[in-house]
Amino acid sequence: MKTLSNNWLTEGLIDFEYKKYVLLAYLQEVKANFEAKKLYPVMSDLIFHYQNLMILKENKQWIKNAFPERLTQPDFEKLQMVYEKIVEDDEMMDEIESIISFSIPELQLRLADGKDLYETFESKMQISPIGLSPLCPDEGYLFVSEADSRMTRIYEYQITIFQNVQEKYRGVHTRFLEAQRRGLANTYENMKVDLIKRFKKLPNPGAYLVESKIEMPVDESLLPIAKRLLVKYVSTTAF
Repeated sequence: MKTLSNNWLTEGLIDFEYKKYVLLAYLQEVKANFEAKKLYPVMSDLIFHYQNLMILKENKQWIKNAFPERLTQPDFEKLQMVYEKIVEDDEMMDEIESIISFSIPELQLRLADGKDLYETFESKMQISPIGLSPLCPDEGYLFVSEADSRMTRIYEYQITIFQNVQEKYRGVHTRFLEAQRRGLANTYENMKVDLIKRFKKLPNPGAYLVESKIEMPVDESLLPIAKRLLVKYVSTTAF
């Protein structure tokens, strides 16, 4: 999809009408993705740009630091480069602030659309353990099935914990293994037993099933939401 540069606000032509055109073209692309039921990576990208603008709005110095520097005079005697900032607190800063003031509400509208779509999808999905839950559920297999399809996508997963100064976060890495057809002779429990026999590196894996009542793009919506449901479920049920 069409994306915004990380520095779209301060690179190139600094003109309100031009930047407005750039942003609205991007948001039109975002809307098209949502209408196609594609949530990711669109939502992550929206959140990134929104948070950046909020930071810039609160701190004008960040705006100055976001601009490139222009070489103005080489000093060959000292082998140093003398730079000047393109931005001073003048008309250009006023233009930037106008662009920010316009952009934040527009991004908020699309974020609200994405949040509504996410909540709609999540409400149509449920997660449950397959067989007995292991003592350590941080690695194992994630089964993903949708609507009335008998095909089940199976992923190997590993949940990791990382933290910053303030709090801990859980993340999940998945690797697609295979797709299997579910039937009377091949239940989810049978699939789990078969995986344990074939992949002996995980003798006591966690195994969870995420079922969706509606169809949606796998990589852009179904799998990302399934991964979030998995992390949330394991976090609240772990011993």
